[in-house]
Amino acid sequence: MNFSFIKFRKIPLAWLLLTRQPLRLIVAIAGISFAGILMFMQLGFRDGLFDTSVTIHKLLDADLVLISPRSKSSISMSGFPKRRLIQTLALEDVEKTAPVNLTYLLWRNPENLKTRSILTLGFNPSDSLLLDDGFSRKADKLKNPGRVLFDKLSRPEFGPIEDWFLSEKKVETEVAGKRVLVEGLVELGPSFGADGNLITSRETYLRLFPANPKGSIEIGLVKLRSGSNPILVSEILKKSLPNDVRVLTKNQFIEFEKNYWKNSTAIGFIFSLGALMGFVVGCVVVYQILYSDVTDHLPEYATLLAMGYRLKSLFYVVAREGFLLALFGYLPAYFSGQILYSIVRNSTKLPIVMDANKTVLIFILILVMCMGSAGIAMRKLVDADPAEIF
Repeated sequence: MNFSFIKFRKIPLAWLLLTRQPLRLIVAIAGISFAGILMFMQLGFRDGLFDTSVTIHKLLDADLVLISPRSKSSISMSGFPKRRLIQTLALEDVEKTAPVNLTYLLWRNPENLKTRSILTLGFNPSDSLLLDDGFSRKADKLKNPGRVLFDKLSRPEFGPIEDWFLSEKKVETEVAGKRVLVEGLVELGPSFGADGNLITSRETYLRLFPANPKGSIEIGLVKLRSGSNPILVSEILKKSLPNDVRVLTKNQFIEFEKNYWKNSTAIGFIFSLGALMGFVVGCVVVYQILYSDVTDHLPEYATLLAMGYRLKSLFYVVAREGFLLALFGYLPAYFSGQILYSIVRNSTKLPIVMDANKTVLIFILILVMCMGSAGIAMRKLVDADPAEIF
């Protein structure tokens, strides 16, 4: 007697097999969810690292950026002659420039007097530094020496600066052992390299860091006239300027920073390896569940074969089990990931978000994990020989 495959599909056999032992199903879903959460967190931290490393880079009001060829990243910047930036003005496409100093200085928490390194940027207040319409008004306050703008998204270890400032309390502290007064707040955000940010004038910067030569800068911002091609202008400047300066477009400057964290440190590799380990753990869990399920029901599968079902039809049953496990395991992982991302954002102020790319990627990985494990478990169906079992 031969039953059609259409009639066979009307029976939710895959679902019945999974739910026959609820405890085993719960364990399987828990294992898959754990693997998914692990992948979500590892990839979230990795992407958060790359995104936060270029927070300031994205906010810079520039089309081209000049840096020293010896600079490795924002945490290891070398200086170059300021006159190289001035030389770019000889090109008609260049509208204006802005010299910027950048280094780490010691900030003293005005509440508990503890010191902590803070990323400090120095620029001319009359220049345009950030893509923020209201920033120029704040920058005017930096024309008086000893004034700074504090990043309100900095970690709380720097002190309750935002609360004090908004309550109109005078916020005065020390940076590099010298007194400074907080004249305003900006919104930049911390990164893996910097727990906080500080902006001041070049005059104040040189007073805080007198070892820095007056004619040396770490970053040169170049703003082009409307309609100019940044890539073309950058190529022209590369040929005209000496080799003691490097010319990058803004996008290239962003990639320059990301590449440092991707290729020159172990952090990106560690997080990617953690996600891979989560994937492997999930594969083992799913394989054990499906293999045990096929083994336990081998006589039933043999009976179906004896009734006329094809081996291909039984493969579909195991494949559907793998798909259902992927779906049931992904949903808890997704919602748990959302909660954990929110906790990490609130605790560390890192921009770890559940974007569409990450959502789709993790689902695909879980699906591949479950379907691949199902494919391996299918080999056991070959042993479902009615003549041998009965």
